[in-house]
Amino acid sequence: MRGVIFDGTAPRVVEDLEVRDPGPGEVLVRIAAAGLCHSDLSVVDGTIPFPLPVVLGHEGAGVVEAAGPGVTHVAPGDHVALSTLANCGTCADCARGRPTMCRSAFRRPTRPFRRGDQRLYSFAANSAFAERTLVTAVQVVRIPEEIPLVSAALIGCAVLTGVGAVLNRAKVDRGESVVVIGSGGIGLNVLQGARIAGASPIVAVDSNPAKEPMARRFGATHFVPSADDVREILPTGADHVFECVGSTRLIRQAVDLLDRHGQAVLLGVPPADAEAAFRVSSMYLDKSILGCRYGSARPQADIALYAGLYRQGRLLLDELVSRTYPLEDFAEAADDAHHGRVARAVLTF
Repeated sequence: MRGVIFDGTAPRVVEDLEVRDPGPGEVLVRIAAAGLCHSDLSVVDGTIPFPLPVVLGHEGAGVVEAAGPGVTHVAPGDHVALSTLANCGTCADCARGRPTMCRSAFRRPTRPFRRGDQRLYSFAANSAFAERTLVTAVQVVRIPEEIPLVSAALIGCAVLTGVGAVLNRAKVDRGESVVVIGSGGIGLNVLQGARIAGASPIVAVDSNPAKEPMARRFGATHFVPSADDVREILPTGADHVFECVGSTRLIRQAVDLLDRHGQAVLLGVPPADAEAAFRVSSMYLDKSILGCRYGSARPQADIALYAGLYRQGRLLLDELVSRTYPLEDFAEAADDAHHGRVARAVLTF
């Protein structure tokens, strides 16, 4: 079968990839579509260290092809969206409803793929850039068949991360002010999460003016090219500032933009050894800096929730898909995503 692999040189499409059959508690999924997230590109450029060789991709949707022993919540033929979170479901954090903190989800990656005699790792317990992938049962969430799989693919990362950061981590309330730095795939979902939460005003910050129409479509009430312009809209600062780029300079700006009792939520991923600085004295008015892993998501509940909001017309998915690319055009899709020409590039199989 076909898939996108990275072995330390350059990502490429291969046609001789194999994946093993599902074991107990595992599900084999035939991928229909997969979004190209910057985290995939970050493996390639070394920002996210990962063992190699690896099958890339972590934002996908498809159809269940086979289920291993013990899997009862999905069956062959079901349409599903995939999460990256291979949490155990039984530890203290899972029991408290915090699956993103499950230590099993941080375990050493498995190697269910093979090319000849070489075994390949699964990226983010998912590897959606393959015609078929093997995931744990907890990562598979059934969705209504009327949701296009090309759109549903984006729920498993961009939507869970962005909307979840607003609703689950920051717990934005009605009438609170929100600033979103960066209007890419994650930033757009933070914007629509803020809209769903009833925030106002919602200020999008992006140096690319071409992103303004999309940012406003997703919920921005204002669009400015620089964080320096936010004070004209919010003179005393914002209740919530979301940094969605992964720049230590912008992290500092996010902290500086906070009003009293404000929260800066960090979603962008800088290099693993990056350090950010801020003025300590500025924090004593009950301000907070919050890390956020995967939107503090509970995928089994949240994916179903977002699918329902999509069907009600409250959550945008179709608009996120800037362009679809056949798998063999992966290089073009990656270049478009890297240079910000698309909100989300989606590979189709």
